[in-house]
Amino acid sequence: MKKSNDHGKPETGHESTNGSGQKYGMVIDLDKCTGCGTCMVACAAENNVSVRADQSDKERVITWMRLYKISNGKKFPHTEVSYFPRPCMHCDHHPPCVSVCVATATKLDFNTGIVSQIYTRCIGCRYCQAACPYGARYFNWWDSFPQDKGMDRYLTPEVSPRMRGVVEKCTFCHHRLMRAKNQAYAEDRRELEEGEYITACTEACPAQAITFGDLNKPDHKVSQLIKHPYAFRLLDRLGTEPKVYYLSSRDWVRKLADNFLPGEYEPVVNRTWAEDEWSTKPGRDEF
Repeated sequence: MKKSNDHGKPETGHESTNGSGQKYGMVIDLDKCTGCGTCMVACAAENNVSVRADQSDKERVITWMRLYKISNGKKFPHTEVSYFPRPCMHCDHHPPCVSVCVATATKLDFNTGIVSQIYTRCIGCRYCQAACPYGARYFNWWDSFPQDKGMDRYLTPEVSPRMRGVVEKCTFCHHRLMRAKNQAYAEDRRELEEGEYITACTEACPAQAITFGDLNKPDHKVSQLIKHPYAFRLLDRLGTEPKVYYLSSRDWVRKLADNFLPGEYEPVVNRTWAEDEWSTKPGRDEF
């Protein structure tokens, strides 16, 4: 018998969130992003992401927040570049990873809009990794941090280090949400104020290029930014309804995100820091 959610409906993990609860999302302003990589460092430190001595193994590097460098492909002096941070998109409509997971190790939370990953259920089949059109899931090939003396002062206590053989991904720093809720309950509050719960990358960004909040709250800044004419989503035409939005005043950047109408596309050249290779083919391969 299937478990029922808070709305009295069978819980399959495939449904979209609705307006009755929270729906946390993110807006990244690419015009502000300087490509410094602080978001990547903050994410790894906050979520106990293992860092290996040899990070040159491109197929096995784990970076929940990955930073890409993209270019319009034009020759100097008309060359333009932009930096493209990419966390998990936390898809709101039939997340592909949820649909293919045979172990129910990942699901869409109706109360928060966050796509979770339950590591103790994961069997390491990597179906979700193959299904994700954004390349936002990573298989852990190594054991977790060594439990040496003093490591407890480095690791975030609310985040369990992952074991070898499971898939991991961005969780919108879910432990921070739990921490904020506990504080609110202690103060006899049931609603979180704007800014009480933000991700580590949002807090660390020196350019303030990342905005995080409840998309269901009209007064939250994040809800206002997604209505901006320059707002777009990555691979929006797939219909997964990502909860990560981007802002860019440059048309070629928005086109590169596959958010263009037929006939509008002009070839651009892009490059990733992780893969260090060039391609002129549009679509999923670059991300």
